[in-house]
Amino acid sequence: MLRLITGIPGPSGFGSASTAEQVTEGIDATNLTAIITGGASGIGLETARVLALRRAHVIIAARNMVAANEAKQLILKDNQTARVDVMKLDLCSMKSIKDFADNFIALNIHLNILINNAGVMFCPFQLSEDGIEMQFATNHLGHFYLTNLLLDKMKDTARVTGIEGRIVNLTSVAHLHTYEEGIRFDKINDQNCYSDKKAYGQSKLANLLHANELSRRLQEEGENITVNSVHPGLITTNLMRHSARFVRIMKVFTYLLWKDIPQGAATTCYVALHPQLKGVTGKYLLDCNEYEPSKFATDEALGKKLWDFSNKLVNSTQHT
Repeated sequence: MLRLITGIPGPSGFGSASTAEQVTEGIDATNLTAIITGGASGIGLETARVLALRRAHVIIAARNMVAANEAKQLILKDNQTARVDVMKLDLCSMKSIKDFADNFIALNIHLNILINNAGVMFCPFQLSEDGIEMQFATNHLGHFYLTNLLLDKMKDTARVTGIEGRIVNLTSVAHLHTYEEGIRFDKINDQNCYSDKKAYGQSKLANLLHANELSRRLQEEGENITVNSVHPGLITTNLMRHSARFVRIMKVFTYLLWKDIPQGAATTCYVALHPQLKGVTGKYLLDCNEYEPSKFATDEALGKKLWDFSNKLVNSTQHT
């Protein structure tokens, strides 16, 4: 907690006060292509800007194409040589995710980095177009399906180029505040026992479990791809739009813990690009340092159960 408040660097040499530019200083990402979901605003936009600054080819995947194109122009305004493209992606639609993956693969370019950044937070109960509770559908299931669809492309890229692929799941310390059983497999769509805060925590726990299980599978296969989870910190972004009053109250008591957007994007950029993370996989990081997540998050059996459950959910949407 002292390190979080003061910004004192941890073992990595970085801490809560470090910015995305600082943690990637001197890194040349010229040969890398990165997809960033939700890259049109907030820490997603800052991540896109900094990766482009480090010469990566950045694909901003976003639901709102007007905002995505504005984000692209904002990046190009300060960095005229930036390689930035925008593509349509709605993570609460399985059809949109499949279309995005098909369109990206048709480009016939490499994919080195996948940053699963987009999400919704504390929203009222609602179902996605595929009939799945919105926070679980958008934050977890959409990214689960997207990652699976792009995984062969990432494997091929790593084999052909010899460059390690990296998948980054944005989770949250909110994964500690979930339902009693961790994941409510039998009650995902149960409105009667829905809690916007616990449903968010459940989806963030799912992000961690997904990353850990995928990391385990890729290690077994001997693939040169790492998968890690990051908590960006407490940051005021559009993600907070459903909980403005709650956030204002929380800030009164926790104002020393909040970050600005450049600080909030630091851990994502660190995990995506920094050579210190070469070969590091299945970890949970915040403030650019490794931390232990909850017991639920490291439960391998729960991770496998979520994997199978998620596959079944995705398959069920293909017949609706």
